[in-house]
Amino acid sequence: MNTRFIETFVVLAQLRSFRATARALHATPAAISLRIKSLEEELQAELIDRSSKEFRLTPHAEYLLGHAKAVVDATRRLQTAARKESAVRGRLRLGVIESVVHSWLARYVRELNVNYPELEIDLAVDTSNVLEKRLRARELDLVIQVEGIDSGAIVSEALAIYPVHWIAKKGLLDARKEGLNQRLLQLPILTFGRGTAPQRMLEETVSKMANLAAVPLEQTRITCSPSVAAIVQLVKDGYGVAAIPSLFVSTFLEAGDFIALPVQPALPAIVVSMCLHANAEMMVRAAANAARVTCAAYCAQIDKRYIEAVC
Repeated sequence: MNTRFIETFVVLAQLRSFRATARALHATPAAISLRIKSLEEELQAELIDRSSKEFRLTPHAEYLLGHAKAVVDATRRLQTAARKESAVRGRLRLGVIESVVHSWLARYVRELNVNYPELEIDLAVDTSNVLEKRLRARELDLVIQVEGIDSGAIVSEALAIYPVHWIAKKGLLDARKEGLNQRLLQLPILTFGRGTAPQRMLEETVSKMANLAAVPLEQTRITCSPSVAAIVQLVKDGYGVAAIPSLFVSTFLEAGDFIALPVQPALPAIVVSMCLHANAEMMVRAAANAARVTCAAYCAQIDKRYIEAVC
């Protein structure tokens, strides 16, 4: 539907004259009449009472006038928003989990700096539950965390899947010997911070493994840390076995310093999601689109054993 015709109808209803409307819109009376007739045909409704000598709207037109004004107002707001030069300018309060820091954050920030040089970034790195609380409190504009947020006021979108494996220093456990699960459960198990989704999933997996291996659950030891770097260092020192995305130790795996243990049941993958308020401004939506593009490009370059994009 041509919004110019709707605007003509609104102006005509206000001025109640084809000539006055033509002057106001810098057109001819014939052009104004043609617009109104075209609008009537599209709406399949008469707008002008042509049986009256005086200018008069039909009752149907009076009813439609409020809707027409709303369309004109919305069109003007859209045009104003499109002309804003400062749409992607300001301070973006970005929150990410450490898993993103150790994968594609640097590439993402560079992308933002190149495409939106007037955008300032305040970065917060924390656990998903903390980031979610801060987003709900509107202390953050955009959050990249584990899993989405169940809220009608927040939009969540899955970005990537990080497969999780049992990672150990080479020589710590011999995967060829029987009873691998039982021997693994006797070692400290390293994972993410307590209360996080990966830690909760690991607790469930360890409980299943202990039951199958006839190992008392209270004898298992799970060591939680919010720091990926600390977990990797502890694995290097031979302290225990880590349940983490193999992405973080891909260089150690390829060098043969670490091994991925063929333990069953398999660990659930981590789904990295992007969350923002449904009424987020243009700046935030531009940053969200950049995150989507950057993550997909990063995933395309990484072996699928380590990470893959969510399509």
